[in-house]
Amino acid sequence: MTDSVAGISGMIIEKLLANPKVPRDINGNSKIVEDLAFDSLAVMNFVMEIEDELDVSVPLDKLADIRTINDLAACLHTLKASQA
Repeated sequence: MTDSVAGISGMIIEKLLANPKVPRDINGNSKIVEDLAFDSLAVMNFVMEIEDELDVSVPLDKLADIRTINDLAACLHTLKASQA
């Protein structure tokens, strides 16, 4: 499930939908800050949760470039692939 960008994106969306405050109509193109109303602390906490699940660490310089769920999924996929 987490061996492709689409799989990681699906896992992220599933985790987000577990939060009742997150809009129900999110998709891979949803913007994390604008569409989900996450502040910087919420983004960091969520990314740390995903990092723990996938056993990767997103460098802060890469985190600054992430805008959408798919951006995060692509970054995580690249990091996982570089570990293999």
